[in-house]
Amino acid sequence: MTNPFFAPSTLPFGMPPFADIHDEHYAPAFAKGMTEQLAEIEAITSQPEAATFENTMIPLETSGQLLSRVAIVFFNKTSADGDAASDALEEIIAPQLAAHNDAISLNSALYERIRSIREGLDDTELDAEARYLVERYFTEFTLAGAGLSDDAKATLRDYNSRLSSLTTKFEKNLLADTNDLAVVVDSIDELDGLEPSEISAAASAANDRGLPGKYLITLILPTNQPHLSVLKNADVRGRVMAASRTRGIRGGKFDNRELVLEIAKVRSQRAALLGFDSHAAWVTADETAQNPQRVADMLGKLAPAAARNARDEHAALEKLAGTEVTAADWAFYAEKVRAEQYNVDTTQMRPYFEAERVLRDGVFFAATKLYGVTFTERRDLAAYHPDVRVFEVTDEDGSEVGLYTLDLYTRDSKRGGAWMNSLISQSDLLGHPVIVTNNLNVPKPASGETTLLTYDEVNTLFHEFGHALHGLFARVTYPKFSGTNTYRDFVEFPSQVNEMWMLWPEVLDNYAKHYETGEPMPREIVERIQASAAFNEGFLTSEYLAAALIDQAWHRIGADDDVTDVAAFEAQALAEVGLDNPAVPPRYSSTYFQHIFANSAYDAGYYSYIWSEVLDADTVEWFTESGGLSRENGDRFRSRLLGVGGSKNPLEAFRDFRGRDAELQPLLTRRGLN
Repeated sequence: MTNPFFAPSTLPFGMPPFADIHDEHYAPAFAKGMTEQLAEIEAITSQPEAATFENTMIPLETSGQLLSRVAIVFFNKTSADGDAASDALEEIIAPQLAAHNDAISLNSALYERIRSIREGLDDTELDAEARYLVERYFTEFTLAGAGLSDDAKATLRDYNSRLSSLTTKFEKNLLADTNDLAVVVDSIDELDGLEPSEISAAASAANDRGLPGKYLITLILPTNQPHLSVLKNADVRGRVMAASRTRGIRGGKFDNRELVLEIAKVRSQRAALLGFDSHAAWVTADETAQNPQRVADMLGKLAPAAARNARDEHAALEKLAGTEVTAADWAFYAEKVRAEQYNVDTTQMRPYFEAERVLRDGVFFAATKLYGVTFTERRDLAAYHPDVRVFEVTDEDGSEVGLYTLDLYTRDSKRGGAWMNSLISQSDLLGHPVIVTNNLNVPKPASGETTLLTYDEVNTLFHEFGHALHGLFARVTYPKFSGTNTYRDFVEFPSQVNEMWMLWPEVLDNYAKHYETGEPMPREIVERIQASAAFNEGFLTSEYLAAALIDQAWHRIGADDDVTDVAAFEAQALAEVGLDNPAVPPRYSSTYFQHIFANSAYDAGYYSYIWSEVLDADTVEWFTESGGLSRENGDRFRSRLLGVGGSKNPLEAFRDFRGRDAELQPLLTRRGLN
């Protein structure tokens, strides 16, 4: 049988032929794909003609098509539906891919050709996107170490290979330990406070684990778990929080502490080799932040006010509770205070958040109103798992935009969190269409029962769909700029903006209807939610900033620094900025901080969420002042921001859209940090 990766897919939109792909296809496709791309690079560098955009940049951009096809499908599988076979292969493939990428990015002959083209840019008639392509390649190759000596490059290759293995191991350990730490509950009485659908999901999860008659509370990626806000049993709340907090620190084969220390150390050594004081300095040199000090300055402005607000919130919780409120209790009593002060109970909203209606009449509806696109389910196209749904996206004039796939439910084979990635990235040069996918981790109720989303899960779906729109709408010439391929500390901006439509009256009225009666959500509930927008922001900002500062602390260590105790290092980092409140643990602690110690590309970059939120808050203000949900506004945002992908400096794109640089005040107001 022919390997399905060896030729482009003939399915609509180039959808990977998942039904034909089996475990034995991956390794040969990786091997052939790497061999082919290296031969393509050799053809570029061995030609006698002087370097030009046409004989160097174009073939570089078109190289590696087989490798791209297999890598996209394989790494989508390992994150969304991994198994023992894919885990074993990833541990083998990861260092091979690191070496392969080094063979290209450290290729001196290729680097010199790119340098030559860059030096002669003023004498060419290249358009702006082509010029930017040359600049981006030159910057990235330089930062990757292409200009180092041969001996230094050999050391760099060792570092990169080691990091690839370490981060892969960290991610596998975390998934295994997270699954192992799911909390088993013996009696339904202990689940008092959960909705029937949540209890059903817990029973179904337990049954899947071979525990009939019991209930299983599975863990999501962040420290705080969704059920903590409603579980009335304090002991169960404590067990859930303890399980969440002990991931990666229990000893044994899934302990991540030594991996954290080694990853941080090797990254610092690599940064020194590349001429930087720290890994954070190396990372931010190619971000909009430019250097770690600018990151520290911003986080430092926000931390004291956030910590102060969190202390005030804690005092209010303990006054209501009449007893000590721990990290496990915070969410539970916060909901009680919210109800007392604002007459708001977010659990009251859950019956109005039926998943299918949220998707079609909320998320899709807002996109149609703003951008004129429509969504048609394609049941004829098989995805990588039976739970995954496929939708064709069509523009207002009937032209094809691409495919959108949604993988909503949690399972043991899926890593935690929520994310978007591309199965096919648009490019005029390659003639590629676009396929994007969203992954969430919503507990799946028993067959035939209704999926009701929490307030946070609805917000997450709108957020991740913002990434999907970025991927769907980008229209670029070169593959390097497709979709969300932009600066890490900018990429969250479009997704954060899309969150605003969740509670926009016209959108909310269209989807927030009771799943049994069809009655719309009472307007007063929404008004009270909006009135309480800054409630608990001290906690939320503090837990986020704590994680961002932990990330910065690990990645600002020097190559000669000797860190030996993960817990002590983390505690000191938090104490130095006043965020060492035991009742407000960081959103992620080091041993389960997948964003920065696995392959999620947020290392030294977790600050990017709030960095991007400055742009987001300013943009929400613009939409509000400009009439909100209109085609005129949507077309402007689509054409000037989403549509450019990574084909221009993102801050230039923002200025083109907004007419000026972003201002900080809208963010401070949103988070109650004035």
